[in-house]
Amino acid sequence: MTIEFNPSKRATLGVEWELQLVDRDSGHLRQDAQKLLEELPELSGAESNPPLRHELMQSTIEVVTGICETVDEVKEDLSATVARLTQAADGRGIELACAGTHPIDDWRDQEFAPSQRYSELIEQMQWLARRILTFGVHVHVGVTDRDKVIPIVNALSRYLPHFLALTASSPFWSGHDTGLASSRSIVFGALPTAGPPPRLAHWGAFEEYMDTLLRAGTITSIKEVWWDIRPHPEFGTVEIRMFDGIPTVREVGMAAALSQSLVQLFEQQLDRGYRLPSPSSWVVTDNKWRATRYGLDARIIIDERGSTVPLRDDLYELLHELRPIAERLGCAEDLDVVAEILHYGASYERQRAIIRQGGVLKDVVDALVKEFRAGAPAVGSSHGRTDPSRNGGPSHAGA
Repeated sequence: MTIEFNPSKRATLGVEWELQLVDRDSGHLRQDAQKLLEELPELSGAESNPPLRHELMQSTIEVVTGICETVDEVKEDLSATVARLTQAADGRGIELACAGTHPIDDWRDQEFAPSQRYSELIEQMQWLARRILTFGVHVHVGVTDRDKVIPIVNALSRYLPHFLALTASSPFWSGHDTGLASSRSIVFGALPTAGPPPRLAHWGAFEEYMDTLLRAGTITSIKEVWWDIRPHPEFGTVEIRMFDGIPTVREVGMAAALSQSLVQLFEQQLDRGYRLPSPSSWVVTDNKWRATRYGLDARIIIDERGSTVPLRDDLYELLHELRPIAERLGCAEDLDVVAEILHYGASYERQRAIIRQGGVLKDVVDALVKEFRAGAPAVGSSHGRTDPSRNGGPSHAGA
């Protein structure tokens, strides 16, 4: 089969941010997505690419940007839509928040969105789909040529643990500490067409693979391939789907800056005739697990011999490498938020710190709501980094 790719003129951006609808008093999820969307028809009623959309559960609303040139545009776009949604939610006693999972609620208590697409998904996947009470962020970055897409996807797969650990925000599942930095990556990753992207040689191999899946009946559309990083032919982008639910717009800007800078770096290297890195599937899968389990305290594999380095050290080196590109793109300050997270703690660390200091899971929900409203992570003694030895694993995790 032939899959047309609509190339972008440059490394444009688009972001999808899945938000939780939280009851102001109880902290539990509210099943009011349909009602809120009906109150905002100008944002949810467009036939194509509306800023507000349903997700699988009625407790979720997805906020979607238009095509943006810069990270600042992404943040402005998201903030404007969220302001309208917040106004409607306030009238119903609903707060907005985001994390990879809700710390307390159970998937069995949720209602599904009225969508034929989602009904078909549930019928096909059964328990695997019914339990997807998860929330994520997807970042699209424009690619200028079809033949660059697969090499860029392969190269980006090296950074799955970086994307996940920086945004890991789902240590709790149905009221229990899972011992993981990201339980969302396990829950969503169980779908048969989810997980790390396969290492393909070129665009033709991608077309052949999609054709095989369609002929076999595994999928009915290439949109049903939910890889952690995937080509999006219609938008002319690569879509990075590895991010956990991100609690604040400041951290969303960080994720967008990291994504845009990496894609721009790889575009430049391809233009200069360089061959991009393409790690083996076993390395990609193992590194994803390490970040899932240990978050920022993981050691990641850096070569085929199994050599490892601390993920934190690798992130600092990556920041140094990407800084000139980020400056040219106008997102250097957003990229610097990576260093803030390394210092103050990712969301999974901030959440666990609340429990360690005597709080309960309702306090974790309240903190997520406050961070979302503030637009930036809470820092200080009550939300700082946890001691790695009390954070589900030793600091030399994965060694």
